[in-house]
Order: sequence, then structure tokens, then C-alpha cells
Amino acid sequence: MSKNNPNQFDVAIIGAGAAGMMCAAVAGQRGRRVVLIDHASKLAEKIRISGGGRCNFTNVGAGPQHYLSQNPHFCRSALSRYTPQDFIGLVKRHRIGFHEKHKGQLFCDDSAEDIIAMLKAECDAGNVSWRMPCTVQEVGKSAEQFRIATSAGEIQASSLVIATGGLSIPKIGATDFAYRIARQFDLKLVETRPGLVPLTFDGKAWQSLTELAGIALEVEVETGVKKERGHFLEDLLFTHRGLSGPAILQISSFWKPGTPLTLNLLPQLDVADTLIEGKGALKKNLGNLLAQWLPNRLAEGWLKINGFDAGARIADMPDKSLKKLGDSLNRWVILPSGSEGYRKAEVTLGGVDTRELSQQTMMASKVPGLHFIGEAMDVTGWLGGYNFQWAWASGVAAGSAV
Repeated sequence: MSKNNPNQFDVAIIGAGAAGMMCAAVAGQRGRRVVLIDHASKLAEKIRISGGGRCNFTNVGAGPQHYLSQNPHFCRSALSRYTPQDFIGLVKRHRIGFHEKHKGQLFCDDSAEDIIAMLKAECDAGNVSWRMPCTVQEVGKSAEQFRIATSAGEIQASSLVIATGGLSIPKIGATDFAYRIARQFDLKLVETRPGLVPLTFDGKAWQSLTELAGIALEVEVETGVKKERGHFLEDLLFTHRGLSGPAILQISSFWKPGTPLTLNLLPQLDVADTLIEGKGALKKNLGNLLAQWLPNRLAEGWLKINGFDAGARIADMPDKSLKKLGDSLNRWVILPSGSEGYRKAEVTLGGVDTRELSQQTMMASKVPGLHFIGEAMDVTGWLGGYNFQWAWASGVAAGSAV
């Protein structure tokens, strides 16, 4: 390969986000001649806005069990070869301060910009070339070369890595580019849908619950059955439009339209049993007792919405009523009408079918030299740093192979 042709490379990577920059840095530092192409004028906007601007860059416990895919074992190899501890080592080498916030989630002390600057520095250490902002008009393949027609002229490369993400958050530039390339090369796709997204509820049905807006508490939430069952213990937030917070974002990736959610608002307590068994000894009225277990406003509102008198003495209430109240709190079944869609989704479920790809190298078995990494493929992590860990691990897997 001619080293004199400024548009000829060993590796072309389309998409300069988390996975793309990681892949470029690894390949470049192996001595490969790498070009990174992105249509945005601002680098890595999805990293920049993540974690409230502090970037939840990994989760210390990330493992295959934290990912959704039609091919659930696919992610195992890459995740075991590049672990959260490996990425933490990189962060420490760049002297970036970080802290654990909740359930293994790691965030920058200062700003997500620190992670972007670190990845850029790693790319610079591998002498990566940049074409940005630069739009890709067409991708073709001859026997040994990919030819990429761009707004900056034609680029040729022996290997092509697609790191353009999914459909989430279109306002920062998300497109279906990865899926178009997959279709062009006759690779199967798994149907896409929004993931880690707030769920919406029918306006009329929700009307009586709007007075609970702003209340937050830890709940159990579940949906689905058998292999498709999702179950989380996370914080729930009541809003004017429905339910949000980590509990809803987590379960949204498992939720299918037309299926209900079951919420347990007091997971640490069997409410019906406690009320019925303690009936004789409990001198309190319903409102006062419930306020010991739930936020005051929720205790009051819940009794009113469900037709109970907050002033009623527990000792005077029939078991049937106490059971009804207990079930309403421990097994609240509610049917979402939909989700807020890709506009508010943090990730895209589905994508390039991983059965088309090598789990060691992320290369398409039908198309030698063509790799897909990050969110473009059918691997989706839970909320809490898992999707970034997949970006790093899949980027390293491809960067080590191209």
C-alpha cells in the first residue's frame, strides 16, 4: 500500500463516538494507518451529554448478564478481554478524577469533556487522521479495498469499521447509517426500538395520579415472562405525564407494547399480611400508618385514589379491605400506552444481527474487512455505564483485529 497517497489507509472508521475513537486509538497504536470520519462538527456529543455532563463511563460489575441481545452470549468474549478495570486503568493514567455514585456506576468528578480529551489524546498517540465534519455519500468494495466517497474526496481502506451508533437522540446527529450499510452488504438486522426511555400513559387514566408528580421512591418493577422477563429494584419518579426515573428507564428495554408493568411500592414489606396480622395491636389510623412507610404525600394520595378513608382505624377495617389496600401497593399493575420514542431514548435496541459477526473481531463473516462496533449492533446494556463499557470492549476487539 502506498504510504504517499493521503487518502489510502489500512483502516477507515466511520463514527467518532465512544466506540469509534476507542477502536481508532487501539488500531493506530498498533501501527495501523487509521482515518476517523464523522459528519458532526463537534466531537462525541453523546459522551458530552451523558450522565448529566459527567459521563457514567463504566460500571465496575459489568458482565454479559447486563446486556440484551437475541444472541445473548455474543458479548461475553469482548467483555472478558476488555474489562471495566482495564478502562479504569486508562482513566487513571490520564489522571481523571472519578467517583462511584450508585450500584457500581462510575462518573467523572469534573466533566465528560475529560473522557473525550482522553480518547482524542489516545488517537493522537496512534497518529490517527481525522476527516471531520465529513459526510459519507457512498461505500463500495472491490476485491481488497473499501472505497468511501466522502465530502472530503474518496478514501480507500483495507478494513472498514462502522461505529455510527443507533437511532437514539436524533437532535445530536443519530442516523440509520449503520443499518443502511448492513443492508447494502446483505447482513440481517434485528428490528430496532427505543431503549432506556420514559414510558407514557393514557392521559385520562393518568389524570387522578397527576397530584403525585414529583414524588420519588425505591420500588420493584417487572414485566414480561421467562427469558423476556425484566425485574429491577430502582428509584421511581411520578411525573405529570406518567412514570420515569431509573426504574422505568431500566424496565423500558424489556417492555413490549400491550403488556403491563407490575410495581411494588413497598418491596420490603408484605402490606396486607402486616395490616391483617397486626390488626388488634395497631391503634393507628390508616393515614398515619402508611405515612411511616411511604412519603407523606404518596400515602395521602394513594388512599384517596384507591377510595380509602385516611382517618379509618385499622382495627375497625375488614380483612378484605386491608388485603385490597395491600395488593394495590405490593402489586400495582399498570399498562403504559407507549414510550417517549428515540427523541428521549438513551439507546437503541436491536440493530445488526450479531449472528452475522465474529464475537472475537466484530467482523462480518460474509464481508471480510467489514466490522460493526458499539450501539450499531444488537447488544444493548442496562442503564448505569454498561453501554459505554460495550463501546470500549467492542472497539478494542475490532481495533486489535483490523
